[in-house]
This record gives sequence, structure tokens and C-alpha cells, in this order.
Amino acid sequence: MSARERPAAGPRRVWLVLLLALACAAVLLIALPDEDREGAAACRPRGVASWSADDKVTGEFARYGDDMTRTDDWTGGDGTHSVRLPDGRVLWLFSDTFLGQVHAPPNPAGQPHTWRDTNTPMVRNSAVVMSRSGTLERTLPAPLFADPAAQQWRWPVAARVEPRSPGSAEQVVRVLLWNRMASRGPWIYGVPVATEVATLSLPDLRVEGIVKVSDQQSVGDPEKRVLYGTTTVDDDGWTYVFGGTDAQATARPTSHAYVARVPHGRLADAGAWEYWDGDDWGGQDTHEPVLGDGRRKGVGSAFTVVRDDGTYVLFTMAAGTEGLTAVSTYWACSPTGPWHGPAKGFDAPLPQDGAARQDTAAYNPQVHTALGGDGRVTLSYDVNWLDATPASAQANISRNVSLYRPRFVTLRLAEPR
Repeated sequence: MSARERPAAGPRRVWLVLLLALACAAVLLIALPDEDREGAAACRPRGVASWSADDKVTGEFARYGDDMTRTDDWTGGDGTHSVRLPDGRVLWLFSDTFLGQVHAPPNPAGQPHTWRDTNTPMVRNSAVVMSRSGTLERTLPAPLFADPAAQQWRWPVAARVEPRSPGSAEQVVRVLLWNRMASRGPWIYGVPVATEVATLSLPDLRVEGIVKVSDQQSVGDPEKRVLYGTTTVDDDGWTYVFGGTDAQATARPTSHAYVARVPHGRLADAGAWEYWDGDDWGGQDTHEPVLGDGRRKGVGSAFTVVRDDGTYVLFTMAAGTEGLTAVSTYWACSPTGPWHGPAKGFDAPLPQDGAARQDTAAYNPQVHTALGGDGRVTLSYDVNWLDATPASAQANISRNVSLYRPRFVTLRLAEPR
């Protein structure tokens, strides 16, 4: 049949062709792997393929903390973060920290543990320097970041080395800080106040200044206040800064995760920050969570993200009571999601000294890109005593100083089978 003889397509036939084309397009979209919300190439699912305890790094912190020759250094802490410096050293940052002297076993209860006096002072933050070879060498004068006001304190979180200003050859260390204020329960860890950024000089690590980049005091409901900096990831000229709410502090199973982005070299410039609003990047007044439903899906108040083979992988303590020991994972092709999970990561080994095994909990999983390599991911988690009474908890982690220190594992990631 020639073109001249072919019958013209009527309106109904045209609509059928259009519907068929749309259906085929929908099938193709469904079949494609999940893609970045901002249009980047698709990625592959990633999860924990295997893991093992990293006794070398865990043991180095035990060795340093048990050293009885100094009275002004780190003996235990939590909120573990790290950054590799340009000269090869590693700067370790901690939140609540015990300094001072420890004593050889037995402790006053006759137990075979290294111990500290129960009246040993605690500071709100500290920093320890590790040599290029992996030996912890010294504690910087603590607290490194002074309290901003009475009944307020600063907890350091993620840190990174970046140019002093975009294009500058001089480098500095930027440390993200959580500003919190004392409050009564259920806010036993303090009410969120603001996210700040400190600048440290190199190579002497002197605090040059602290600027506020996100003030949350105008947000009336503390559960809706977001602190940024629990983890950062670099990609395509941007530093993505993740943050979260503190819903777990009010006995909810999970918190919400948020993300902001900053051009490289401008972390200390509040005006350069952009916040994900659910559709695009804008001001912090419109930010929206990228993960969390308040129940099964979500994060703890501290979580970590690493990029592996083009995929973003998030580690957090599991929801509910499982979160006392179990680490869960999520994956996404973009920092803004959508995030897939949760999936089982691993069960964090806890102290094996009888009663302490059932009275301790793991928290704050953090990836350390300063370590690892060759396809390995090094992750730490903190350990503390389960007790709502601070004095009782402090007594128990003082009778056995090994309880309040980071522990490390080595992970290998792969596509789930």
C-alpha cells in the first residue's frame, strides 16, 4: 500500500499511539536504577559485605588513655571524629572528655580494671593528635573550643581541611560545632542552639575564630531544631553537610536527616550555605528532611555518610531497642536521596566484662576517611554506660576507664545479593 493509499489516522488512533508511548516510557523509568534527584547518573545499591574488629586502632586509644605518666591528657571521650592534616598527621576530635590521671588495677571495688577518681573533671571537648605512623602523641589544651555562654557548650563534629578562601594556596582546618544549652529532661544532652564553624590554623592547630552559620533559637519546638555537621561528603565542587533533629532525646525511635551544601573553601561563610528544601537548594527557613518517618526509617542524632563507588552509604544506629548495639545502613545515588533501607549493617561488639556487657550501649557510628583505603572503610562507635542518672553513669565509667572510649571496625561494602 502506497503512502497515498494509507488511510489517515483518526483522533482515536492518535490518542492510542500517545498512550502507548507514555506507557512504554513509564516502563523504562521503572526499570531504570534509581537516579540522583539532581539528574546525575544512576548508581548501584551498596551495603556491608563483611566486617571485622579493628584491634590496632582500638588498642592505640587504650594504650594512650591508660598512660599514667601524664595528668593533662585524654583518658576517655565520645563524639569521635577525625581529619587527616596536609602533613600526614590525624586530628581526632571528641565531645565530652575526661582528662587527668588514671590508676593501675585493681580498682577500689577489687576489679581488674584501670580506673580514675570519680571526682575527675570532665571537659566538653578535646582534640588529640596522631602521628603519621598512627601513634597518638599529645592532647591539645582542653577544652579546645570555649563555652559560648553560661550553661552552654560546644561539641565538635565533622572537620575538614580546605583553602582559607576559594582559590587560596593556604589551607586551614574547619571544624563544625554543635552549640547546645543545658536543660531538664527529656533534653538530657542539652537543647540544640546553633551550628558553628571554627577555623584552626595549620600546622599549629590554633583556634583563630568561630562563626555561627545556622541559628536555631527562633525555632520554638526543640524537636524541630536542626544541627548540621554530623558528617560531610565532597562531590563535584561542593561539600555536602548532613545534620539532624534530636527526636530520640524525647523517646521517639528515629530522627530526621537533613542536608546542606557549601562550595569548597566556604564552610565558614554562612551566606554560602544552601539547604535542601525538598525540591531545590535554598535558605534554611525552608529546609526539608531527606530521610526519616519518625518510626522505622530514620537516623540517630549522630550518623555518618561515605561515598563508595558513586553511591552514598549512610550508617546509623538502628531504630528502637536494637539501636543499643545494631548499626543499620541506607544507600542513595544523591545526598538528597531517595534513601533506600534500612538494611542490617553489623552488631557492634561491646565490652565483655560480665555485668558491663548488658549495661553498656553503642552509639555515634562515624566513618574515618583518614584511615582505611584499598576498598576498606574504617568506622568507629562510642560506648557508654546505660544509666539515666549522670552521677551513676560517671561512677561506672570511672571504675573501668575502657568503657568510655571509641572502638573501631573495618568494613567492606558491596552490592547486596
